[in-house]
Amino acid sequence: MSVEEGGMPGLGRPRQARWTLMLLLSTAMYGAHAPLLALCHVDGRVPFRPSSAVLLTELTKLLLCAFSLLVGWQAWPRGAPPWRQAAPFALSALLYGANNNLVIYLQRYMDPSTYQVLSNLKIGSTALFYCLCLRHRLSARQGLALLLLMAAGACYAAGGLQDPGNTLPGPLAAAASPMPLHITPLGLLLLILYCLISGLSSVYTELLMKRQHLPLALQNLFLYTFGVLLNLGLHAGGGPGPGLLEGFSGWAALVVLSQALNGLLMSAVMKHGSSITRLFVVSCSLVVNAMLSAALLRLQLTATFFLATLLIGLAVRLYYGSH
Repeated sequence: MSVEEGGMPGLGRPRQARWTLMLLLSTAMYGAHAPLLALCHVDGRVPFRPSSAVLLTELTKLLLCAFSLLVGWQAWPRGAPPWRQAAPFALSALLYGANNNLVIYLQRYMDPSTYQVLSNLKIGSTALFYCLCLRHRLSARQGLALLLLMAAGACYAAGGLQDPGNTLPGPLAAAASPMPLHITPLGLLLLILYCLISGLSSVYTELLMKRQHLPLALQNLFLYTFGVLLNLGLHAGGGPGPGLLEGFSGWAALVVLSQALNGLLMSAVMKHGSSITRLFVVSCSLVVNAMLSAALLRLQLTATFFLATLLIGLAVRLYYGSH
């Protein structure tokens, strides 16, 4: 099974099974993120600074990578340390940091539902950069699969879940507000920028990891070192607010740990798989998100959710099925 078919070239069945298990774990962690964040709420709001969670997640990933190298799980390259190869990862960290902050600013210029629907355009931008930068051509069948994936995300965001006590649909309707659907011209421009940066950051990181013949843990060490420095600066420059660990609970710690582990899994996908595989993992996680939201947050699954699930299944079949 090739990279474009969602597998890893040249793997036997045992290793292919481990690859599939890794993708399933990543899907579960992506899907659990929003419900776990909702369980952190105190009096209807997150009690800790979002920048604290991002910084601690990056720090956890950095420490796990360093530990992996120290105990010999991945071998340190022979010869002098390849520090010069660390510099390109600064751009990856900068792109990821810009994207994370754009998400916050976008909420000022549009309502949450509009953002959730239109942000699915990043699937198209990722596919575009994937073809341009990595020189991969997608067949008409694969292109149709990605369009179905975008439609599935839009359907789910528009009304996949609903609070029994609230008639407003939304991805987490318990937190929905009666804000009317709207988007400003500046908001549309920022959204396009967000989608472009999202696609570029994913494909650029994939290109970087595949071109460098270095252990994945060392590449991650470079990436997350820059990530920690960047997010430390953003946290320190964010003005007065709760302390680094203030407001953290067991649920919050679980959010940080799961996001750190998922980030490491996604780096393996970038190294050995593709950005397109990552898109399918994120889209499939919507099903996990909905099931956990229904179980933990008492939200109701709607007909739109089942339509989105059907579209995701069709997209997976079209992209990875036998031609």
